[in-house]
Amino acid sequence: MSDAQENGAAAGGDLKLPGMRILAQYIKDLSFENPNAPDSLRPREKAPDINVQINVNATPLSETEFEAELTLNAKATVDDTTLFNVELLYAGIFSVSNVPQEQLHPFVMIECPRLLFPFARQIISDATMRGGFPPLNVDPIDFAQLYRQRMMEMAAQQQQTQPTQ
Repeated sequence: MSDAQENGAAAGGDLKLPGMRILAQYIKDLSFENPNAPDSLRPREKAPDINVQINVNATPLSETEFEAELTLNAKATVDDTTLFNVELLYAGIFSVSNVPQEQLHPFVMIECPRLLFPFARQIISDATMRGGFPPLNVDPIDFAQLYRQRMMEMAAQQQQTQPTQ
């Protein structure tokens, strides 16, 4: 018996582990722009600058169901010329169980996008390849670190908006 099982049994209750199920996942919005084609498709001596931005959002649908959204924007430029710009809003509906209320927000904002990311990454890769470019494989994302960073930014903004006494 593991320590967790022993602790649950010692407390006299059934051990209820946190759980999550993906009920649906889908593209909400997808845009691929190749504004300078066919010139943007010619071979180049200089590698493009690629800027990738990520955003996560979640909306409660009920006490146990949430829609999580993962937004990926990737733009490739050489000097002042845009080669491509791809924007994806990928979402999923998740059923969450046995997560304490105080841990629900980080759980949803970290674990849901972590599960959506591989599918969103593949869509970005396919879109860039079908646009005539080498497939863009977005680097893996540490959603826990991203969550901590966003919480620190929000705390700093709150401190700036509070009046000083």
